[in-house]
Amino acid sequence: MDKPYIICHMVMSLDGKITGDFFAKSEYGKLIEDYFRIHREYSADGFICGRITMESSFPQPPVEYKYYDGPPINREDYVAEKTEFYAVAVDPKGRLWWNSGVISDPDEGYDGAHIIEVLTENVPDAFLAHLQDKGVSYIFGGKNELDLVLVLKKLKELFGIEKLMLEGGGIVNGSFLEEDLIDEISLVVIPVAECDDSATPLFKTGKYGAIIEPVKSFKLKEVKRLDDSGLWMIYTRNQKG
Repeated sequence: MDKPYIICHMVMSLDGKITGDFFAKSEYGKLIEDYFRIHREYSADGFICGRITMESSFPQPPVEYKYYDGPPINREDYVAEKTEFYAVAVDPKGRLWWNSGVISDPDEGYDGAHIIEVLTENVPDAFLAHLQDKGVSYIFGGKNELDLVLVLKKLKELFGIEKLMLEGGGIVNGSFLEEDLIDEISLVVIPVAECDDSATPLFKTGKYGAIIEPVKSFKLKEVKRLDDSGLWMIYTRNQKG
């Protein structure tokens, strides 16, 4: 398949939760730092997240909605910039009104990443005009629903992305898993159980494509013990045939 190599890189609790109160506990701060260190050490060409994860990780100042009265904007992919590192936002309905074309973050593993919005064709012209004005690239992954195979093909062809970090949330992770698009799973495990049914699991039922196989199989590549009783586990996809 002509796509980037996809690494799902996440922090999770012992019971597989990727959200919860444990993230705020100071005793696990070093393990959270390990997660970001490992993210940097992968030296990927970019990272991809869902809208909610992008909103929470890189909050934007409020943007005043501007009425658009210009000509209709063709639903064509828009490459505002080609660079060495990208932040790919899965935002099918066009809700991330970015204030800049690049991510601003204290962590050098995210700071300066050029933003690419992944959209469906039914987003409003006003949103596309705003992205162009802010220097944000965008690609279309389908008319009303996203085709993740098409999205990944475009990311490689248009931007030269060869290695991409998949970093949540659970629905986006699950969508990639269901379509058999994950090549490697990198998990930083924190030694705590998040006994909260509302906390998000590592993979949830996806919504961006059909399930190719009901069960996905991976093989253990490596396990490393981290400080404070944490683990870093690396799995790779079992090859078919």
